[in-house]
Amino acid sequence: MTILNHTLGFPRIGLNRELKKAQEDYWSGNLQLEDFLSVGSRLRRENWKKQKDAGVDYIPVGDFSWYDHVLSTSMMLGNIPERHLNVDSNSGIDLDCLFRIARGFSPDISASEMTKWFNTNYHYIVPEFNKNRILKFSWKQIIEETDEALSLGYKVKPVILGPITYLWLGKIKGEYFNRLDLLKNILPIYKQVLSELSKRNIDFVQIDEPALVLDLPEKWKKAYSYAYEYLHGKTKILLTTYFDGVEHNIEYIRNLPIYGIHIDLVFGKYNLFDFNSKLPKEWILSLGVINGRNVWRADLLKWFKTISSILKFREKLLIGSSCSLLHSPIDLKEEKNLDKESKQWFSFAVQKCTELSLLTQALNKNNTNAIEKWCSPIYERTLSKRVQKVEVQKRLSKLFNASFQRSNSYDVRSQKQKNKFNLPLLPTTTIGSFPQTIEIRKLRRDYKEGLISDTNYEIGIKKHIKEVIKVQEKLDIDVLVHGEAERNDMVEYFGENLDGFVFTDNGWVQSYGSRCVKPPIIIGDISRSKSITVKWSKYAQSLTNKPVKGMLTGPVTILFWSFPREDISLENIAKQIALALQDEVLDLEKEKIEIIQIDEPALREGLPLRKSLWNEYLSWAVDAFRLTSSDVKDTTQIHTHMCYCEFNDIMDSIALLDADVITIETARSDMELLESFKTFKYPNEVGPGVYDIHSSNIPNIESINFLLSKAIDYIPVERIWVNPDCGLKTRNWNETLLALKNMVYAAKEMRDKIQKK
Repeated sequence: MTILNHTLGFPRIGLNRELKKAQEDYWSGNLQLEDFLSVGSRLRRENWKKQKDAGVDYIPVGDFSWYDHVLSTSMMLGNIPERHLNVDSNSGIDLDCLFRIARGFSPDISASEMTKWFNTNYHYIVPEFNKNRILKFSWKQIIEETDEALSLGYKVKPVILGPITYLWLGKIKGEYFNRLDLLKNILPIYKQVLSELSKRNIDFVQIDEPALVLDLPEKWKKAYSYAYEYLHGKTKILLTTYFDGVEHNIEYIRNLPIYGIHIDLVFGKYNLFDFNSKLPKEWILSLGVINGRNVWRADLLKWFKTISSILKFREKLLIGSSCSLLHSPIDLKEEKNLDKESKQWFSFAVQKCTELSLLTQALNKNNTNAIEKWCSPIYERTLSKRVQKVEVQKRLSKLFNASFQRSNSYDVRSQKQKNKFNLPLLPTTTIGSFPQTIEIRKLRRDYKEGLISDTNYEIGIKKHIKEVIKVQEKLDIDVLVHGEAERNDMVEYFGENLDGFVFTDNGWVQSYGSRCVKPPIIIGDISRSKSITVKWSKYAQSLTNKPVKGMLTGPVTILFWSFPREDISLENIAKQIALALQDEVLDLEKEKIEIIQIDEPALREGLPLRKSLWNEYLSWAVDAFRLTSSDVKDTTQIHTHMCYCEFNDIMDSIALLDADVITIETARSDMELLESFKTFKYPNEVGPGVYDIHSSNIPNIESINFLLSKAIDYIPVERIWVNPDCGLKTRNWNETLLALKNMVYAAKEMRDKIQKK
């Protein structure tokens, strides 16, 4: 038997974020459509070549998206919300329509909701389902790109998001119905796509069904049989699962008329021999052994032993990445400033392709010489003094139950805080960041490159802080922020100022659309050797009599938005970060910063995909957050922020965070995310986002008051704050000023209306 390999997808943004830059130029009118499309074509060709040159056998096509792959699937199916059609005389189901769905077009044509892709920091545009919408094959990108790759001589494997996972990810809009009923409407389109692909020279199609790792309702499990019986035909289907195991759904999988299955051995807890024995002998089994979600060099010797042990039990095997490599930076060779020791510990997307090739050759030749050499830095790392720190481990071992609790309950604290701050009804604030202008980015870049002195850098940052404070006072916002001009990214910034992290120059990954992040890498035990934010917050507070929030990123978010270690538990890492942040919180409090926001947008993201494991995770995640602020005074008000996640099913845990105020994203969903407040009496204060900062649309006063009225239906008005959905760093100043002016006016108008009753 000859073993072949494949990746499940490749990063689409380009080595230098060419896609991001082209998107933003196109949106601003500085790039013509033809030139924009050519950027995409060039990136696809480069991606295919990189994979082929590294030794990948089957090259994925259809993994490239102009915004995200779920939205691409909506376009393919013609599932376009009515408000995004016929916007102008030239409008149709085209690229501009795709971007309208993702970004909105005007206050009346809002963007579709956005949320996290399973338990990752990648986002997708949530499909909107309407009972009467007519669907048809409307967006032929998958066919066009398959032909494009075939014309270049590649052995290709088309990639399509599966029909049941697609329906699972969407939401009903308008008249209620069972969205699974749409299966009969979309399957003919999938069949048409497969029929078109069957005319091409391909061995099989990868259909992604990651929903199979979930605890699906019985009807959804049974739907797989109906769907794949319908799709059975000339085109062979590799059913692809990832992010966890599917053993609990094997009875619904094993009888499907498919070519084979891909399983994620990195994140799935499989008894491989038992699972293999339950599969039809004629199926091909694809083993995801190269971690697509982290940057550590793979232990190829371990995987060699695992795969070798099953060779005699399976006639057809593939090896691959655990999931798409879109969650990984592109090429480690581009990192010129990583120190030699740590650099050899890592593997980015291109290197992961090399790992697949090395492992494939070792298995086919039964020779481990090359992979032994590859693995030697992994074993050397265990001896590095940069990894283990006795003082951090000792501090962690001394924690006890009281370490995670504030001295008094919210009821006691809130009264003291009301007396101290004397804020009006419906107090206004923002989430933290203000526009990151070209001037700010240049200032940080010049400082990083040593082109300006510490003194000149500090003068420059303080100038921006002063401007932001002045703007907020003029707008009459109640609780101010310093604007975060000094921060490149909410996680990277803290990682740069904590011990135990290393950083890349070009390790970008896509978060959504044109938004890219550069996660730090956690290589060792974490501690804080100096204050991080105190200087800037203290300066901002000196400029005003209004309270200024200290702004921190929480331990769970720093953990999950970094590339974590794999040699200790996630709980251990989170609590190390929490202790470091606790030091920062107490230093802020000493400097009279007495409203402190500790953001945790990744809290739900870290949830295991199987509900049976939720309690264990939520227990330590909540403890980690509470640890950061457990020692502050009752009069110090702790805020937290969450965005773009479904949190209704973890409201108990959110309440257990015991933050005095939680601000949440609700604008895109028209306050739907507050539904849980009908039945769950959230005990503390809430700031439901009253406008969507990810859209360039300026919210009018009426729309903000409409959302505020909805919020008041769910939450006692004396516990409501007024704020945008998220930070404002991605917006320009004109948009920001107009939106905040309307927000403050709306809050005052609503305040007056309530007080006159």
